[in-house]
Amino acid sequence: MADNYIERKMEELEARKAMPKKPVSNRAGHKRRVFVTGGASGIGKAIVKAFSNEGYRVAFCDRDAERGKETSKETGALFFPADVSDKEALESCLQQLFDRWGDVDILINNAGISEFSPLTETTVEEFDRILSINLRPVFVASRYLALHRKQQTFPNPYGRIINLCSTRYLMSEAGTEGYSASKGGIYSLTHALAVSLAEWHITVNSISPGWIATHDYDQLTSQDHLQHPSGRVGRPEDIARMCVFLCQDGNDFINGENIVIDGGMTKKMIYVE
Repeated sequence: MADNYIERKMEELEARKAMPKKPVSNRAGHKRRVFVTGGASGIGKAIVKAFSNEGYRVAFCDRDAERGKETSKETGALFFPADVSDKEALESCLQQLFDRWGDVDILINNAGISEFSPLTETTVEEFDRILSINLRPVFVASRYLALHRKQQTFPNPYGRIINLCSTRYLMSEAGTEGYSASKGGIYSLTHALAVSLAEWHITVNSISPGWIATHDYDQLTSQDHLQHPSGRVGRPEDIARMCVFLCQDGNDFINGENIVIDGGMTKKMIYVE
């Protein structure tokens, strides 16, 4: 009898897991509205999937139209083909969502590129290009959301902005000047925005991933994994789960923070023996 009871309970658990998620709603009963930049692949795609699976209304932009359409088909999220370094294109995405949804509750500034080169071989134009993709769009999108909130007749009492930073805001390898500067800028911009946007009930936090393998995870070596105190290299879902956590209603007291998710690597003292 005990065995049958356990089996029955396991079946009930699996059945509940298979049931569609109850949409995450605000007090008026409307689904929370999420916009993710760079959501077609990698960490951005994991974020789009996570919020879609939790019942949010999700939209994302990406310059990769082919992958964007695939992600949209997989998740049901609304896709805008756009290059975030183009101010007008990024603002247009948000304005279309304001026209369609009325507002955006959650903004995830995820889009970015990782391009490294020796300092003496890096041009000023290349440095500027990295900042125009990784850093400036965080300001552009956040500012545009603030302008929209300022014009609202009935203030939205809920808001979240999450910026994807990197552990390289604090530590570096040679040849990473553009990338490190962009992530350092995001770190500082995050706490500045948290203070400025408090007026519109928007919390602003950043997440600094360490090594997150976005493809070919099974090709990693045991050495890759075991150098991490957590015993493994990170996955995009590790970051997506934190995004969802920060957006829960009760977590509005986390504000202006940078959350490091790196398997403990930045806490590990390393000397060459």
